[in-house]
Parts: sequence; structure tokens; C-alpha cells
Amino acid sequence: MWNRTRITELLKIEYPILLGPMGGGFSTPDLLAAVSNAGGLGSIGAYTLTPEEIIATDKIVRSKTDKPYNINLWVNDVDERLVNYPAAKQREIEITFKPFFDELGIPLPDLDSNIPSKFLKQVETLFELKPAVFSFIFGIPSKEILNEARKLDIKTVGAATTLDEALALEEAQVDAIVATGFEAGGHRPSFLKPADESLNGTFSLIQQVKAKIKTPIIAAGGIVDVKGIKAALALGADAVQLGTAFMVTDESNATPMHKAKLLSGEVTNTVLSKSLTGRMGRMVPNRISEAVNYATEVLPFPLQTRLMGPLRTAAIAQGRSDMYNLWSGQNTMNLKYTSARELMEALVREMG
Repeated sequence: MWNRTRITELLKIEYPILLGPMGGGFSTPDLLAAVSNAGGLGSIGAYTLTPEEIIATDKIVRSKTDKPYNINLWVNDVDERLVNYPAAKQREIEITFKPFFDELGIPLPDLDSNIPSKFLKQVETLFELKPAVFSFIFGIPSKEILNEARKLDIKTVGAATTLDEALALEEAQVDAIVATGFEAGGHRPSFLKPADESLNGTFSLIQQVKAKIKTPIIAAGGIVDVKGIKAALALGADAVQLGTAFMVTDESNATPMHKAKLLSGEVTNTVLSKSLTGRMGRMVPNRISEAVNYATEVLPFPLQTRLMGPLRTAAIAQGRSDMYNLWSGQNTMNLKYTSARELMEALVREMG
């Protein structure tokens, strides 16, 4: 039976299909519930949420499903170089983006570089809520946090973009590892080396990790349909994680312009860019990503996010898809379902 794997047994789900935990407001309780209720594992990307917002979101989730689900956090949610960041350098970088703000007729925002981490308080909240799964990216939580999760019977899932990261996660005794290939949309969650030095393809990474570790593996990156699922499972993955395929569904909180672009069949190229947040992420190329290459200095995360936030809002309001970020994985060719429930049903049916 294709759907009986170490991951379905571990997470107590019916099918080894996981919703990518899209942060920044893209994942919603409705999307999570649609996936979990269909037998997969729904997820909420909560790294931008305050503890109070996590509690409120969780309450809505529990009103929509009684199935297992995942809450995802970022271990490293503030770049180290943001501490005592020079005001002159901040202003210099802001000015390089000013032409884009001028074009949309809005002023540069007034930014405060004093941004504390939310991670530890978020974890405390997560332990109060006790979701079935606690997944995380950009590092490994402390031994104390992982031990507490075990005591509470919360399964822990870390993300690796290289074999070395997978080995580190196994050493920390996480319950499962997401092998995240460079094809994946959104942020590259590398934590041992820079993202641009950790670019392994999904199918290569699955095989590397499978050969060296015993922890269950979840494949992510470029998987949008049954062919991708079958390939990942054949190479040794115990489950798959889909993001872009669910991004275009009605339950997702992506903008209509974002969804239409991904469903158009016109996205034949994506790029890794740090232009939106200060950290590398895969997106549809636009005017800003073309201007901000690997060598261009941007503000540390999440200060760059706060700089670009008003620009994104104005671009959406003005219908300027060339001026705001459209996250996307490399593979958009077979996207067709706009209902998360129908997508799950189709995947299960076609897997036989």
C-alpha cells in the first residue's frame, strides 16, 4: 500500500502528503483543514505571528478539523547582523530601493532596526496548544525545547537543504526531516552554510539523505502531482510536502494576481532572490529581483521585509505584479486544481 509509510504511522495520518507550511499569511485555517480532513497533514506557517495570534489561529483550526496538524516556526527569525546595525548603512540601502517607491508614488517607510526574536515565546505558546506536529526551519531548537516536545508527545520535524544539515537534525533526534531541494518555492531554510552554497536538487538530496540517515524523510521541492509523488517515494522518501500546488487553491491567502500568474502556464523560469526579505527565496522574477542580484547588499532579515512591505501593498493595490514578490517553486506546469480538497482527492485517486 503506497500510503502506509513510516511518516503516516508516525504522524497518525492516512496519506503521506503534507501541506508546505507557508508563512507570511499564505496558509490559512481553511487550507490546513482541507488537507488534514482529506487524510494528509495540514500546516500553518506561524513565524510572523505573535503568541496571541497563534492562539487565535489555533482556535479557528480546531473548529474546522479534529485531525493532526502542524505548526511551523523559524528557529532563527532575526539575522545576527541586525544587532547594532549602522544607521548610515541602513539609510544607504533604503535609498537604493527608493526609485521603486517613487514609481508607485509612496514614501520610504520609517524603520526601527530594533527587532527582537519571537521564537521562544512562540514555542511556549505552541507547547500550551500541543499540536500533533511542531516543524521548524532555519536551524535546530535547543535540546531543552526538543525534550519538552517529546514529553508532550509533539512530533518534531526539521528542514534540511544539505546532507550535513540532515545529519545534524538526526543527531538532535528529531522525529522526521524535510529534505528541501532547491526547486522549492519560498525561503531556502539553510542553516549550516549560506543558501547559495546549499543548492541540492530534491531527488539528489533524497538519495543522499536516505543513504546516510535512519530518520524518516519528507521530500519537498518541485513536487506538484502524482508523478512527482511516485518519484520521491521510489527514491526513498517516506512522504512528500507540497507548497506551490496548494498556493493556487481558493483556500490559500495568496492574492488573486499571484494565483492567476502561477496557473497561467507562463511561469517557465523562477529565481532565487533576497530582494523581498533579506533571505534567499524562490520566486517568479520581477523588476526588483532583476535589480537585486547575489552581490547587491540588502538589509538584514526581517528589516528588509519591513522595508518592502509598503511597496508590496502598493504594488498589489495598483495591479503591478512586476513590482511585488510572487513565491513559486520551479515546477508550475501541471497546476490545475483550485480546491484544496479536490487536489487531495485527485492525488489520492491517481496514486491508486
